[in-house]
Amino acid sequence: MNLNLFPRPQAGPKAGVSRRRHHRGFTLVEMLLVITIIGILAALVVPKMMGRSEQARQSAARADIASIKTALDAYEVDNGSYPKALADLLQAPRQARNWRGPYLDKIPQDPWGNEYQFAQPGRQNANSFDLSSIGPDGKAGTEDDFGNWTAK
Repeated sequence: MNLNLFPRPQAGPKAGVSRRRHHRGFTLVEMLLVITIIGILAALVVPKMMGRSEQARQSAARADIASIKTALDAYEVDNGSYPKALADLLQAPRQARNWRGPYLDKIPQDPWGNEYQFAQPGRQNANSFDLSSIGPDGKAGTEDDFGNWTAK
């Protein structure tokens, strides 16, 4: 009993030639053409994607700074002053009488793997605090740094 619902056509004199042609691989010219097309696409797409990833890191750092700033403001409302260190947002310091934290789950690192810089009182914000990322170069005081005082 033949259970094949789609039987193959019977082999004729030209069947061997078409079968051999069907099983051949790609030619060298076809492979070079595909590699060239992939190279052109990569040359167009990669630079655009690289700029976007750096832009995404900067946006993530700005979002982190905003959330830490919110936690610092909540600490200030509860205790009457800003903390001396970011760690005070996680565990109550001795001088905090009305501490209602933790104000954050953890202190994040910036997208480049560095710790956020905190100074109270701040140099840029003398009446409150400075909170900043040292940016992609990992060095404080360079032009790629940004903080809660820089324009967005």
